[in-house]
Amino acid sequence: MVCSVSGIPNKESKTQIKNALGKIEGVNEVGVNLATGTVEVRYNDPATEVELKSCIENAGFKIAYE
Repeated sequence: MVCSVSGIPNKESKTQIKNALGKIEGVNEVGVNLATGTVEVRYNDPATEVELKSCIENAGFKIAYE
């Protein structure tokens, strides 16, 4: 899953997103690109896309739905 996220200004925010998503069972890899403002998550069951997006938003970031 790749999504555009607004409000990732620095490495601390990047770490915050990675740590939050890393707590979800089924998440294998999290990549945050500060330059493009995107978050890429590789995951398996039981994690779901809805759960991952909710986690990002609960961490204080806004997903830019396209």
